[in-house]
Amino acid sequence: MESTGAGVVDRERLSAAPIIDGRKSVAAVVALWVFVLVPFAALTAAVPAAWGWGLSWTDVTIAASTYVLTGLGVTVGYHRYLTHGAFKSSRWLRIGLAVAGSLAVQGPVIQWVADHRRHHAFADRDGDPHSPWRYGHSVRGLAKGLLFAHVGWMFERDRTNRRRFAKDLLADTDMGRVDRLFVPLAVASLLLPPAVGLLATGAWRGALTAFFWGALVRIALLHHVTWAINSVCHVFGERPLKTRNGDRAANFWPLAILSFGESWHNGHHADPTCARHGVLPGQIDISARLIRLLERLGWARDVRWPTPARLAARRAARPVCSRNAP
Repeated sequence: MESTGAGVVDRERLSAAPIIDGRKSVAAVVALWVFVLVPFAALTAAVPAAWGWGLSWTDVTIAASTYVLTGLGVTVGYHRYLTHGAFKSSRWLRIGLAVAGSLAVQGPVIQWVADHRRHHAFADRDGDPHSPWRYGHSVRGLAKGLLFAHVGWMFERDRTNRRRFAKDLLADTDMGRVDRLFVPLAVASLLLPPAVGLLATGAWRGALTAFFWGALVRIALLHHVTWAINSVCHVFGERPLKTRNGDRAANFWPLAILSFGESWHNGHHADPTCARHGVLPGQIDISARLIRLLERLGWARDVRWPTPARLAARRAARPVCSRNAP
């Protein structure tokens, strides 16, 4: 009973802790501009480049492989596992998923998790780090809000309080190490594609085109797909399941494949800890399929799967998601 009381006191103390715990450094903001603008410029140049120069099957293979690896690192590792605890795993898989997510170059793992947990705590209300409804419901306000939710929020100097929203990861030695290694992992994410391209083609031209497609374009495309979940999926789409008052998360099917199932955002916000976001018929969820494979291999356990009873509860009231569902 004493430990339970201590846990209650600790939760109350954390809930009263400030949302923000400091300011981003100028160097961090400058680095962020570089990581956003350079891949975006590459993505802008991708179509004319593909039309007349430098796209081979080797480039396609490298870009697609790294997109899948890093994208699932974010959706399965950063998001469903580390942020929401949709399943449990062994230490080696936990580290591997955190590393794969870091290779997506979307930020250090602990800060990413803290930002996203804060988003769920205040979805589309004051305190949400990236709500597109921040500037109101007018056409002008929503246009400004969509841009802010898509990319602008990252350039704000305020930093989410990791002690409040990611205390468990701060206490995890392995996650702390992966978090501190973010910059070397980001550099590796940039250098691995040209290294493979050089080995595969034996030519520096092959390394250059692999860097363009497998590093710059791949990072930019994955960034914009991820950011669209924050912006587009809180404005456009269907809302068949109930979420918290004020939470406007919606399902946006055109992004389902590229986002590995993350764009079934209404389903996710209706039941954040479930391993599958695409809970309705016809909703393809590649991330959930990977989690199912990990479970069958014995590498993931205590997976939170949706059941017909919980789906019915989502349609009527706030859902409850349990573990070990079929």
